Amino acid sequence: MTSATRRHTAEPPLPEDADIFSRDARWFAHATGVDLPLTREGVGTEEPLSETDVASQLADEVAGEPRVPLPRGTCELLEGVSFPHGRVGVAVTDPLGHALVAGFGLQRREPNNPFDDHRVAPSVRGRFPVHVLVDDGARRRVFDPYRHGLTTLPDAVRDTGRREVVLAGRYTRLPPSYKWFRGTLVNLELGIGLRQLCLGMELFGVPGRVGLPGPGARAGLAAYGLTPSGEWTLPLTVELDPSPSPPSTGPGGTRSEVELPEDPVLTEVLTINRAQEESAPVEPATVTTTVPTASPEGAWTWAETMWRRTSGGMPRGMYGTGGRRRRVPAEVVHDAARWLSVPPPGDLLREVLAALRVTCVLQAVDGHADGVYRLREGAVEPHREDPTAATRMEEIYGYPANPASGCDVRHATALWFLTVRPREFVRRFGAGAFNTAQYAAGWAAQGVSLAAAAAGLYARPVKAFREHSAQSILGLEPDEMVVFSIITGTPRHTLPALDLRM
Repeated sequence: MTSATRRHTAEPPLPEDADIFSRDARWFAHATGVDLPLTREGVGTEEPLSETDVASQLADEVAGEPRVPLPRGTCELLEGVSFPHGRVGVAVTDPLGHALVAGFGLQRREPNNPFDDHRVAPSVRGRFPVHVLVDDGARRRVFDPYRHGLTTLPDAVRDTGRREVVLAGRYTRLPPSYKWFRGTLVNLELGIGLRQLCLGMELFGVPGRVGLPGPGARAGLAAYGLTPSGEWTLPLTVELDPSPSPPSTGPGGTRSEVELPEDPVLTEVLTINRAQEESAPVEPATVTTTVPTASPEGAWTWAETMWRRTSGGMPRGMYGTGGRRRRVPAEVVHDAARWLSVPPPGDLLREVLAALRVTCVLQAVDGHADGVYRLREGAVEPHREDPTAATRMEEIYGYPANPASGCDVRHATALWFLTVRPREFVRRFGAGAFNTAQYAAGWAAQGVSLAAAAAGLYARPVKAFREHSAQSILGLEPDEMVVFSIITGTPRHTLPALDLRM
């Protein structure tokens, strides 16, 4: 259809949020042919982005149940280990407990920060929708950072004989006004959490195998008592003692099971997530390294690097990002590219990450003209010279600067974009891989975050650029979807912080 014809066709206007909130769901429909009505009933754009209208943390809901304490001294152990190649070489009584604290434990409280306390794994608005669940063979428990323990889940199956760690995302931890974004953001955080879990296990020498969702995956939610299951993603599982016995699929306890929630948008989110149940089974893959072998030895320890990881805060309780333009050595970008390129465990995740195209906007980097670059074989190569690219990306960012919020995209060192052509991708990997692409992108983004921390930069993973406009600036194809993006740069503000590490 020509543009002239389109102007005279009686087509309904695009919804106001089509380029942000609903676009990933539209990409899924485009790639798979699944009929998603993308209903707007009861979820109008006038809803505020509520910070309180969310489900509580699962650990808070079961706070009165028996609890096993996590070990202390994780921070001290990591203070004696150099970043990034050092590993904890001393024997510890509870290596898995230390691995969980290293991956997901509290780091600091920032009195100026309006969101929840800081952890190594970033989370949208500090809501941390991804829950860490542990089966020790006798009891199933949830990781509880504030009580520094593993709290028993009363409705979970017991005496399974298995040892595993499960990551499951709870959509209702994000406000209803996030609409379809809840599915996207929670999947991305599952990928971030998977890298943090594998990193903690690597640091403390805990072996395991990663299992992706597939046929029967929903039974894992019931086995942990995660009901109504319509609030939860299908789980990612890391077996600690791989065995030929199948996972337990016992009943989920006394909570009422309601698969489809009343929220019509969340029902559509579930349609996308549950596509993985139709995928072919994938053999669990051994947890290997999360760190690039060619990365140079850093100046700090693991404890210090994790402490320094930041998304670029603002002063006086303001929202957004504060940054300043600063010239950096080329090695800063080269190392970020190495971290981004480390594959997740298993052939499928590795192939999915390799299928994502990486485009970045660089400025004030030694030896690199300001402009747009592409990542090829672990190295950035020029794509188009454009000294205005970062400034134009700020103009299409969804959270502009205002009296209550900062936005310094124009000063960023690097803007990383992971993209895919959804229809081609689904044809190659199947409809369930639409979710797997988000796991892989989250994994890669957390690598960029750790590399940025080691370089003294902030890293802010985002999904807030207007995609159609970004396609033009970055030179993407019309059918190319932005899976995830990461803004990195030099923090503008040094904010007070209280040390919460254990």
